[in-house]
Amino acid sequence: MSTPEIIIIGGGVSGLSCASELATAGRRVQVWTAAPPHQTTSAVAAAFWYPYRVDPIERVGPWAAASYERFATIAGNLALGPTAGVYMREALEVFVERVPDPPWSRYVDMFRHAVPEELPAGYEHGLVFESPVIDMPRYLPWLVAGLERLGVEIVPQARPLDSLAPALERAQVVVNTTGLGARELVGDSRLYAVRGQTLRRERGELSRVIIDEHGPHGISYVIPRGDDVVLGGVADERDEDLELRPEQSAAIFERCARLEPGLVDNKPLGASVGLRPCRDEVRLEQEERDGQLIVHDYGHGGAGVTLSWGCAEEVRDRVQSWLQARRGG
Repeated sequence: MSTPEIIIIGGGVSGLSCASELATAGRRVQVWTAAPPHQTTSAVAAAFWYPYRVDPIERVGPWAAASYERFATIAGNLALGPTAGVYMREALEVFVERVPDPPWSRYVDMFRHAVPEELPAGYEHGLVFESPVIDMPRYLPWLVAGLERLGVEIVPQARPLDSLAPALERAQVVVNTTGLGARELVGDSRLYAVRGQTLRRERGELSRVIIDEHGPHGISYVIPRGDDVVLGGVADERDEDLELRPEQSAAIFERCARLEPGLVDNKPLGASVGLRPCRDEVRLEQEERDGQLIVHDYGHGGAGVTLSWGCAEEVRDRVQSWLQARRGG
């Protein structure tokens, strides 16, 4: 291994995005990860742009806006978007009664109120906007390939680290993007898991995202990706069981078919379980320890992909400012 300036701990979407930003800025970067990117929580994320279960809104808004612009740029490149697995889709969020426009509405394109003919039965209000959809089985390998071109090394670890010390021994700057792992790595008791379960079916002709976050039947979403459509979901707080629950799968499909009846004829492809790394607020802050810099970037809840580029840009700026202040770098 080469001698890095910066070690990023965590190989999910947050860590890879931070690595990309820092390497693009000319820094020597390594990513240390106990699980390869395709086996992280990010790999099973439903992954469409939507600030879900994440605070504080005054910081989340700008991060989400920056990520929206980055994903829209990727999707808008006709040669790049399908390769990266990033698509701009019309999204419809539905409500049983009228609600105020959300704070994030000013960050999205094509925002408007739905007309009655667009709403599924039983809903009185809807919001329509354009949302990036990210096909994680395509997007994560695309990120990794980009890091390889930038000279970033991804270094497998035999097991999760229980201390930052090994990384601090090798680099002046360490970025902690370990998600739930930060409970043990840095003793953050404010982190907790929110279990999610999703289904996949063939996409067919479906092209519209539909979301019902607050309805009486439980959270529901239909997310058409490239070749498949992701159906969800559940939000079981402080539940870390990774076993599939058939009764939840049946309930998810029933709810989603109520939103989008066209799902009924689409072939089932599988199901997944993941744990969202939730916290009362995202931790993106820095600390100095014996003349070294640690930047923490975790606790993104159900919005890890939604905030990924925005948070990575702030991590890059914090690291660049610190290095330049210390050695004119």
